[in-house]
Amino acid sequence: MNNSITIREYKSIDKSTVINLIKLNTPKYFAPEEENDFSNYLDNERELYYVLLFNEKIVGCGGINFAENKTIGKISWDILHPEYQGKSLGTRLLEYRIEKLESIKSVQKITVRTSQVAYQFYEKQGFELKEIKKDYWAKGFDMYKMEYLYPKRK
Repeated sequence: MNNSITIREYKSIDKSTVINLIKLNTPKYFAPEEENDFSNYLDNERELYYVLLFNEKIVGCGGINFAENKTIGKISWDILHPEYQGKSLGTRLLEYRIEKLESIKSVQKITVRTSQVAYQFYEKQGFELKEIKKDYWAKGFDMYKMEYLYPKRK
């Protein structure tokens, strides 16, 4: 079987599919109340957002937002279908966005805010833990603020 992986920009017609992805990951990775935050993000706060297709089916999504005059790139709302976790697809999607951010000259720092459930994934990808806030996202969901350890810029 030929497994094709495509990453493309999110389109509004993808919304119900990506909302379903967060539902499939609740309550393991997301608190139930985060679904509304995600929906609002997709409609109002999205800057760059991507979907990952595996054999033409959307199985993952993740975005990039900017802060401080585009000097900080923030990895946001990474979600992967539970059946496709552990197959390096999340890594592919993250690397894709890191490469995008590295190509933007103004970006000096890449950050991610995640939870205790997923922070080790980012640690393996070169992010360093900077701060923890208990029960930040919801009760039992702590916020782990992490920063990407950039290879030295040329």
